[in-house]
Amino acid sequence: MEKFTVHTGTAVPLRRSDVDTDQIIPARFCVSSSRTGHAASLFADWREDPEFVLNRPAHRGATVLVAGNDFGTGSSREYAVWALQDYGFKAVIAPRYGDIFRGNSLLNGLLTVVVPAGVVERLWQLIEADPAVGVVVDLERLEVRCAGLVQPFALDEDVRARLLAGHDTISATLQYEDEIAAYERGRRPALPTTL
Repeated sequence: MEKFTVHTGTAVPLRRSDVDTDQIIPARFCVSSSRTGHAASLFADWREDPEFVLNRPAHRGATVLVAGNDFGTGSSREYAVWALQDYGFKAVIAPRYGDIFRGNSLLNGLLTVVVPAGVVERLWQLIEADPAVGVVVDLERLEVRCAGLVQPFALDEDVRARLLAGHDTISATLQYEDEIAAYERGRRPALPTTL
């Protein structure tokens, strides 16, 4: 997994709340087990509307999504995270997320930042006024910065350390491979073993 330290990019102002995982990627597109190849399916039903924000040329190449309340509610569909990442998003900023979506995001390296609704509104205004404005998501300093706005955010320290190091849960565990092997060698033979 790629390390996440400080990311600067342009942003998409998704002025919608209660966006569920079926809106992020409709179920009919969840047919392969690959983590890639889902960019075209991201917000597929909404992208049929030429005025939808992702269809605007000014937001092409954006890597930060700024969304409304309750982003990623609904099913536990990991495809929603994969589609966002495959499209190019590195971070999502919103006031609140569906719990399972947020857990899946952080396990897959998509940083989901929680900020107050008023901050999201201000970010929307700044991005709409200048689509080329940079949004900085700084995991080292735990803050979002944009055009003079500086907003701290909180994140579980274990999750933060894992993202900073670029570890998924498996590679984080494998850091202790020698200690695990030593423990296994010291176990009584009558106990169950793993291969």
